[in-house]
Amino acid sequence: MPTSFPPIFDGHNDTILRLHTAKSDTNYSFFRDNEGLHIDLPKAKAGGLGGGFFAIFVPNREPMSGFPGTQGSSYAMPLPKPLHRTYAMNFVTGMAARMLRLEAESGGQVTIVRTADELSAALDTGVLAMILHFEGAEAIDRNFDTLHVFYAAGLRSLGLVWSRPNIFAHGVPFQFPSSPDIGPGLTAAGKALVRECNRLGVMVDLSHLNEKGFWDVEAISDAPLVATHSGAHALCATPRNLTDKQLDAIAASGGVAGANFHTGFLRQDGRSKEKTPLTEIVRHVNYMVERMGIDHVALGSDFDGATMPTDLVNAAGLPKLMAALQDAGYNAEELAKIANGNWQRVLRATWK
Repeated sequence: MPTSFPPIFDGHNDTILRLHTAKSDTNYSFFRDNEGLHIDLPKAKAGGLGGGFFAIFVPNREPMSGFPGTQGSSYAMPLPKPLHRTYAMNFVTGMAARMLRLEAESGGQVTIVRTADELSAALDTGVLAMILHFEGAEAIDRNFDTLHVFYAAGLRSLGLVWSRPNIFAHGVPFQFPSSPDIGPGLTAAGKALVRECNRLGVMVDLSHLNEKGFWDVEAISDAPLVATHSGAHALCATPRNLTDKQLDAIAASGGVAGANFHTGFLRQDGRSKEKTPLTEIVRHVNYMVERMGIDHVALGSDFDGATMPTDLVNAAGLPKLMAALQDAGYNAEELAKIANGNWQRVLRATWK
């Protein structure tokens, strides 16, 4: 593991989904280097990745026709249809079980962290730290019985939506250019869910949520505001990115935003092109730090769920990003905050 930079704790990846949905002949293993994965244990060790939010995400029942923005810089795709809760519950249970088995099979190399002290210990000892995170609350019922069951299993972070509506909130569509000010705010059930997450100590993730929903959470939540994998809307006008006003609110709450690495959320033209320099990530980090302050910016890669810059490629390339941030003028203390310190601070303030 590189020693020149602190371990990186990452705001979002879809690696468990890739493992769970791989075809039987793919033969992925998290414990060896896989050409088709952005994160596996060898790449994590090579890149100094100390852990992250490992997303449990339920795909659409009807496949989307490719990621938008690959052919042109202007696009608009309709929101996917809501999911039936039984389908979502079955899928989530299978993915969560796969993650628990991965921990058990790791021989102590991987741990699902449930407390801030466990996270700190894992980062200090080089054990890969996983946070069980739901990207979309479709599996959660209105009485929150499933929320409590999954909390007991290790759930510590919940995104209210992916980019589709559910009984709690509304997500933003895949379109460019566009504002995130699309659609209504949280439902009554959504507001109750935020309060119950606060009570339990489950972090509420604002990435993918529309703007009215964002402001509803801001008004209700007594925890720091967090967007795990979103960039600056001023630099790339996708509704998946955060406006200046939203960035200001996150900072004012003591929260954090994890800069997304997906090229279509980085580039000014909104195109999902691999031939994009990793300095585009630095550009978003710089803007967010200037707007929010160094204590409120982290990394949220979207590994295994998005198009990475060609000179980053996967988790093994993270030292290149840290070097680029260092070249941009960030000192050792500032790099440590971006790498993992800001995540640790916010989670310690949020988890019970």
